[in-house]
Amino acid sequence: MMKNKILKSVCGLAIFCLGFTYAQAFQFKTPAKHAIMIEGATGAVLFEHEADVQMPPSSMSKLMTIYLTFERLRDGNIVLDDELEVSDTIWRKWRLQGSTMFLKEGQKVTVHDLLMGVVVQSGNDACAVLAEGLAGSEEAFVHLSNEKAKELGMTNSHFTNVNGWPDEDHYMSSRDLAILSQKLVTDFPEYYPMFKEKKFTFNNISQTNRNPLLYSMPSADGLKTGHTEAAGYGLVASAVEKGRRLILVINGLKSNRARAREAERLLRHGFRDFNVYPLFKAGDIVDSANVWLGENGKVPLIIEDDVVLSISRQDRRRMKAKIIYTGPIPAPIVKGQPIAILEISAKDMKTIEFPLIAGADISKLGGVSRLKAAFNYLLMGSAGRE
Repeated sequence: MMKNKILKSVCGLAIFCLGFTYAQAFQFKTPAKHAIMIEGATGAVLFEHEADVQMPPSSMSKLMTIYLTFERLRDGNIVLDDELEVSDTIWRKWRLQGSTMFLKEGQKVTVHDLLMGVVVQSGNDACAVLAEGLAGSEEAFVHLSNEKAKELGMTNSHFTNVNGWPDEDHYMSSRDLAILSQKLVTDFPEYYPMFKEKKFTFNNISQTNRNPLLYSMPSADGLKTGHTEAAGYGLVASAVEKGRRLILVINGLKSNRARAREAERLLRHGFRDFNVYPLFKAGDIVDSANVWLGENGKVPLIIEDDVVLSISRQDRRRMKAKIIYTGPIPAPIVKGQPIAILEISAKDMKTIEFPLIAGADISKLGGVSRLKAAFNYLLMGSAGRE
């Protein structure tokens, strides 16, 4: 049997749009110390800068407190109308420290209002009441936060409190914040609209949402600002245009104005210069491969997963695709057997590979048919049967 490495170029517009939770990480300059922008649907990274470096997340880490509360609502452990009491300990600790919801000692507050106090007013006190009411103590809730971070694949995060109060052992990366934000969008569609609320009044005190994009970009619908002296100004933002969601994390800006301007600039760049291109659905036939001494001379090559690409419009046209296998492939072949690789490459993007599996069972020829097929191959280069 003669085997050769087969490389087939796949042509046509569609193939130049290939990917699967992958994107070209565009090198784009930003004054932010840490930044990442991802596709909300796939998690594909469009742009990143120091995205895995541990940083003080300030109030942006309150997204974990919100996530765990949403999770209990979804699972039916609590409802929005449940009331939690403001303990004396929490009231004394948080009534004068940082952002506050202006809770009163002994006051009973619904879960809904506490969530709005976190989302809109960034209340440190509201976070503490939720933590104590849902886990028994802030310490227990912190433990749950760290466990959830591991579960979600947030490898550069560690929590020591529930509201992002400065602590050298309390840190996150911008990538982890993007992961958490994407999960908030996809896991809790019934509660996520809270992030778009611009104003909330409690105890006759009205406060506005600090997210600047809610006032400058009609497509923006979340998520959370953050600021401390050590961290600078940060923002986890999300926006939807024409059904496409982008999630952006920036941190380390020098002013509120710089944060607002840079967030809008990067999101507009992402919507304008990048796009999402679906190529294959799971189970689609990509091509076929030659078979050696089989009942059929070719076997269909099947892609196992949906394939979608996020890439700049310009570089889409310069992508290359190859199907690679060592062939002809000897029979018998079992349906579902990995037999080839679809390889995609482009400038400024790591080469990505997708396994291709056999789309059918191919039995081995026997007797005279087998000898005839071998003779044909030697004589004419046939893959087996004519």
